[in-house]
Amino acid sequence: MALLGKRILIAKPGLDGHDVGAKIIALALRDAGADVIYTGLRKSPLYIARVAVDEDVDAIGLSILSGSHKEIVVQTLECLNELDASDIKIFVGGTIPRDDYEGLIAAGVRGVFTAEMTIDDVLLAIDQELTV
Repeated sequence: MALLGKRILIAKPGLDGHDVGAKIIALALRDAGADVIYTGLRKSPLYIARVAVDEDVDAIGLSILSGSHKEIVVQTLECLNELDASDIKIFVGGTIPRDDYEGLIAAGVRGVFTAEMTIDDVLLAIDQELTV
């Protein structure tokens, strides 16, 4: 895998307080060779974008279980654009209805991951996006 040396920010935006999935993905990415930064719970899109820029990450993984994924993705992308960091790739994981995938991808999300996927499939998808 080409995750070795890639910098990935895992973030928990919004009011959702469940972070087990985010921590599992963060550990899996670390074990696959990525440098992982974890923001902790309840961070704003602007905070996430600023940390991403300050840490010079290649990608952001947003873990969202609250149902506000569409709004949070748009806000995070807007903040990245304002910080001249639109080249940072965004992935979303959590409780995401299948009907929302297309809109998220159209907004700029590079991958949508849910609990039905294996960790290996998630890592492979992220690896493929970061080597493009």
